[in-house]
Amino acid sequence: MFWPVVCLGFAPFAVGQTTAVGERFRHATEAMRAGQLEEAAQGFASVVATSPGFAEAHFNLGLVREEQGKNEEAIASLQKALTLKPKLRGANLFLGIAEYRLNQLDAAISALHNETSNSPSDASAWMWLGVAELAKEQPENAAQALDKAAKLAPDNVDILYERGRAHLLVSKNSYAQMFKADPKSWRVHQVLAEADAEADRHEDAIAEYEAAIKLAPTQPGLHEELGVEYQKIGKLEAAGAELERELELDPHDVLARYKLGTLQVEQGDAANGKAAIEGALRQNRGLKDADYYLGRAEMQLGNDGAAVEALKRAISANSDPEIAQQAWYQLGIVYRRMHRMTDAQQAMAMFQKLKDADTEQQQRRLQEKREAQHAQPPAVPNSR
Repeated sequence: MFWPVVCLGFAPFAVGQTTAVGERFRHATEAMRAGQLEEAAQGFASVVATSPGFAEAHFNLGLVREEQGKNEEAIASLQKALTLKPKLRGANLFLGIAEYRLNQLDAAISALHNETSNSPSDASAWMWLGVAELAKEQPENAAQALDKAAKLAPDNVDILYERGRAHLLVSKNSYAQMFKADPKSWRVHQVLAEADAEADRHEDAIAEYEAAIKLAPTQPGLHEELGVEYQKIGKLEAAGAELERELELDPHDVLARYKLGTLQVEQGDAANGKAAIEGALRQNRGLKDADYYLGRAEMQLGNDGAAVEALKRAISANSDPEIAQQAWYQLGIVYRRMHRMTDAQQAMAMFQKLKDADTEQQQRRLQEKREAQHAQPPAVPNSR
């Protein structure tokens, strides 16, 4: 069973305790920090026996018992601490964790709600509230708690894992309700098509998109998505027709216009492709890799100088590595055509360097994958 990590906390010594009690409390705390849990437990038990109103000692005793896996005893000590100090920081958090581990989910959620109310900036409290809500099969509530946790600790991988799981369950529930409400809806076919596309089942995705379009022929977005799937299987004419149909339905669809332009460039229709890409850029200057396709279009039109400038922009921009690699290759070709042989050789050398680095990286990843498949699975530590 996976447990998200929570750092073990300590309650400080409370002002007003006697010197003898204070010494025993400090000794028990040192034993706790050193991992000598039974010695720490005996020390804190001794403190609360002589000073039953010492909330922090009850709290630390609860932490030790929880660390030992004695959750029933931990709950009793933490509840006593909260009776004495209802807003003692961390007490409701560890009480909720102990109750969660005993499958006392309603009590755990109540305690964790109290902790988030008292300490709204505690990412661990929000995370554990989400974990408990997930265990109770309340993914919507879990997602809300885990979203708050992620805002407080955006790089915490435990939170991100649990948050992703919660949102996945919310999506599944939503789709299940959609199928139940109207199994013949075009939305059902769209969801199935998206799932097929994600799994690289492009023929199946095409069939589902076509079924969706049959039910909702003027629904924006469907023709664009179908066009992308046609392009992936090499049916470029069909892809272009679908993108053009999308623009008939929604002339302001920037991505559809851009995709149509890049497709036209790939097919050798440079004039229309360039016009479409430039039209899309007038609506959105941030379209990624646009300069590469403009460079390709200018090459086809014989505008070598403009092609060089566009390809240089593609290389210097935050392009995909494959696009940058291809931009160097195309730049080498256009330089050669311009009889700039030194520049052409340098461009081709850079293309080869990037290609070799890419091949080496792919081989390294393949080797790491093979090694991982043959490695023995590591023992899973107690990550509490």
